[in-house]
Amino acid sequence: MKNSPLIYLKNLQGYRKGDQVNDIKYLKKYLERFGYLSYHDKFSSSINYDDDDDLFDEKLESAIKTFQTNFNLSPTGFLDSETITMMSRPRCGVPDHGMIRSRMNNNSQFHSRYVFFAGNPKWPSNKTILTYAFKPGDPIDASEPISRALIEWSKYTRFKYEKINDYATADIKIGFYSGYHGDNGPFVGPGAGAYAHAFAPTYGQIHYNVNQTWVNGAVKGGVDLMTVGLHELGHVLGLDHSKVETAIMWPYIGAGETKGLTADDIQGIQALYA
Repeated sequence: MKNSPLIYLKNLQGYRKGDQVNDIKYLKKYLERFGYLSYHDKFSSSINYDDDDDLFDEKLESAIKTFQTNFNLSPTGFLDSETITMMSRPRCGVPDHGMIRSRMNNNSQFHSRYVFFAGNPKWPSNKTILTYAFKPGDPIDASEPISRALIEWSKYTRFKYEKINDYATADIKIGFYSGYHGDNGPFVGPGAGAYAHAFAPTYGQIHYNVNQTWVNGAVKGGVDLMTVGLHELGHVLGLDHSKVETAIMWPYIGAGETKGLTADDIQGIQALYA
């Protein structure tokens, strides 16, 4: 496995509100990237790492508490080892807005379950076949793992999937990218550790991070193409990040792990398209 671009996190363990800490600005960028923090009116893909902002302030503490609650950690706002370990894991690049929104809406009735994107976007009711294509010239062939992932989702939805060669007209476009690549989820800075990201219906795009160590199956130090494909296809179909740790729509996956669809994922997709 390549060295994590989030290696700076290990130096932040043990700090709390009020501390002046070298590199805390990078943690702020991380939490802003994934939806927990906003010091600006709108997230910009132009990330300035020269900002002199190393104060562990109240806003950061609140963001850390929200992160900890979402990932079943004690919501102290303190950078303990469990929180640092979770943040250091490879994850999906889609921000956790849905998890945060769901938590805020439920408040004391915070239930662990599937989550939809804001507004519940989904593919139109008259659409039963979704075409998909791979970006020409990609250095990694994900066609077989994606095909298996589509078969799994097809068991629980009305959709059939048809592979085509015309990337421009496909409903679902799949490709490998690095760095800044034309959206607000660059695979640099806080997003460098992301394995992939995707978009809600009907903007059916999946972007894999070419700089991850991609493998087929449970291979030590690698990230499984099919597991990530299952997760990102869930986004393309309309599921946001789940609050159930075993679910495929949980934002994190460890190196060497494989996962499949769970009851939470199946209930979520069937509820969305009921």
